[in-house]
Amino acid sequence: MRLLIVGTLGGQLTTATKIAMERGASVTHAPGVPEAMKVLRSGQGADLLMVDVNEDIGQLVELTERERIHVPLVACGLGTDARAAVSAIRAGAKEYIPLPPDPELIAAVLAAVTEEREDLIYRDAAMASVIKLAEQVAPSDASVLITGESGSGKEVISRFLHSKSSRADKAFISINCAAIPEHLLESELFGHEKGAFTGAVARRVGKFEEANGGTLMLDEISEMDVRLQAKLLRAIQERVIDRVGGSRPVPVDIRIIATSNRDLAEEVRNGGFREDLLYRLNVVNLKLPALRERPADILELASHFIEIYAKANGTKALPVSQEGRQLLLANQWKGNVRELENTMHRAVLLSSGSEIDADAIRMPDGSPIAMGAGQQTAARAAHAAEAVSRDMVGRTVADVERDLILDTLDHCLGNRTHAAKILGISIRTLRNKLNLYTKEGVEVPGPGEARAGTADA
Repeated sequence: MRLLIVGTLGGQLTTATKIAMERGASVTHAPGVPEAMKVLRSGQGADLLMVDVNEDIGQLVELTERERIHVPLVACGLGTDARAAVSAIRAGAKEYIPLPPDPELIAAVLAAVTEEREDLIYRDAAMASVIKLAEQVAPSDASVLITGESGSGKEVISRFLHSKSSRADKAFISINCAAIPEHLLESELFGHEKGAFTGAVARRVGKFEEANGGTLMLDEISEMDVRLQAKLLRAIQERVIDRVGGSRPVPVDIRIIATSNRDLAEEVRNGGFREDLLYRLNVVNLKLPALRERPADILELASHFIEIYAKANGTKALPVSQEGRQLLLANQWKGNVRELENTMHRAVLLSSGSEIDADAIRMPDGSPIAMGAGQQTAARAAHAAEAVSRDMVGRTVADVERDLILDTLDHCLGNRTHAAKILGISIRTLRNKLNLYTKEGVEVPGPGEARAGTADA
């Protein structure tokens, strides 16, 4: 966590710095806005700005936006100065921290910035296998390509890889290749010298240098122009970059993580992506399943988002009703985790009872989420599967196996041969298991029978 403090914080600079460092933040100080911009341009970077309200917050926000430096900003000032607090928020500050600084409040702000980037919530086996592979490759410096639909959690996995790597104490820098105009992306990646082009008012260190020693995530790399891909390939191969307008190469030491929501092999065939670059990036490929393909994660993530937004809105985190759970499980979630998060945020705001029911789970315009007959069937099946999964937690393998064998035998009306075929075991193994259960005092149905209490078995 990199914190940049701008100004004197009303004489509380030393105290605020000490509190932040005790919470694990690395702190840089800039006396004013011009010095803060020098720090941000230099490659030191920041994950959060704490700015004295007496500084020109509006100017700082305007400068960072103009130079495409994206970092959250909180203002700090005397707690009694309500007018200054309002002005700071209007100028673009996300929060206002009263002075003298409260250790718990600063800790909460730092945690909020870190938490929203590092939460990794999963329960489904499909996602668990991806996480297992990620944990295996994280300690290496191998390039990783993360693929999956938009909103499926590619940046979260990228940050997870970084946090488990040997570079975890260094910077994690991300850049969205799709969000920056083609003619500016080269400068964003490799930096530029003063006067290199119109608007280059000062030397600016690019993302490669800013990430030096750490990890650089190239988000939606498939959107990068083919000509720039050649320069990227050289940077990865030779570990040097050339600033725009620069006269000498700059060495860098970074680990590359790239993400894409497209099939890059198909892009190579179509001429939109360099094959040699794909080979460099695709040492390991983590394929994230869409949210609809990992149904056990839906309710787990929904509960997580309810906790977050209930706390943010000062309300109690409510459970989701059975009808609400079925609706969540039935939806296709074309926007994946991002869509689910927004839906649960609305649900927290719209719910009015002791539970979050189906009426609170709505579209952005307030209209209900429609569920057809096919979706209802899918919802019931998913809900039943999710209930079975939860029932297994805390039980031994032997107990689960016994119930499975006896339930299958009930289904076959005690026919050992049919039950063994369904279970995929030999008739001898089945008989040995049944003999063991009988010795343990468990009721075992005979041929043509069912256990007591299993109607229509």
